[in-house]
Amino acid sequence: MTELGNRLKDARLAKGLSLEDLQSITKIQKRYLIGLEEGNYSSMPGNFYVRAFVKQYAEALQLNPDEIFETYKNEIPATHNDDLTEQLSRVKTRKTVSEGSSKIFDIIPKVLIGVFIIGAAGVLYYFVVNNVGDKANDLINNENEPVKFVRSENLEKAENAEKDKTKENDKEEKTDEQKTVEETPVVEAPKQELTPVQNSGKNSTYDLKNADKFVVKLVSTGETWVSVNNSSGQSKFQGLLSTNGTQSTEVDLTGDTKAVIVVGRTLDTEIYVNDQKLEYAIAPADVVRQNITIQFVQKNE
Repeated sequence: MTELGNRLKDARLAKGLSLEDLQSITKIQKRYLIGLEEGNYSSMPGNFYVRAFVKQYAEALQLNPDEIFETYKNEIPATHNDDLTEQLSRVKTRKTVSEGSSKIFDIIPKVLIGVFIIGAAGVLYYFVVNNVGDKANDLINNENEPVKFVRSENLEKAENAEKDKTKENDKEEKTDEQKTVEETPVVEAPKQELTPVQNSGKNSTYDLKNADKFVVKLVSTGETWVSVNNSSGQSKFQGLLSTNGTQSTEVDLTGDTKAVIVVGRTLDTEIYVNDQKLEYAIAPADVVRQNITIQFVQKNE
């Protein structure tokens, strides 16, 4: 097997085509296809057909014929006019034999011999001009005339099916991506919770959860005395708030775990924790002075 034969066979197998499939596509007989792959050109009608079959084989497998001829020019025989020369030589031999055999007519009167020779020459000339000339011209024209290749409907259907399959796969991938986006839930950060957990008499306790900070703001709507201590008992604020003076105060307790707030007059005091208004667990109308404890439950606990 030649390098060209290996190249053609590998390309055919890569396309998943059998010799019968390729025969259907190219209209080249299977025995000639086998000859091309094995590098055996002796079964071919002539060198011209070898080149024509190689070109048609390459185009059917979407190979570049020019590149094939250039790469394997030492393996592919060149076209020539040996067949034409051989046929003309045979005609000349027959003509020589005919002229030589005319000696048997020496016994015929010279007039009849002359007439016969003239008639035979006319017939021979007619035969040579109309038969040998036409055959020679046909052979020459066949070598010069480009081979016409008919694209197989099976190959076109296979290519179209491959394109449709690729488009369908692209659509499925896009659909899967859309489904993944649609099905992925949007995780929202949990909202801050400020919940009363205990109250007794004038004392109430709250838990602060899902908060990134711990800022307490006290606002007076009249006049009130307030104090704020942290978890260590350290005073963060202590004083009088009124609408006529200092109306509000803000204490950042983010680094602490607890705030203890004493409100002298709950009826005139609003408490905000991270901008969320605290709802008194004990009604201000029932207990005016209250002690409020807020426990900061950090996220990692």
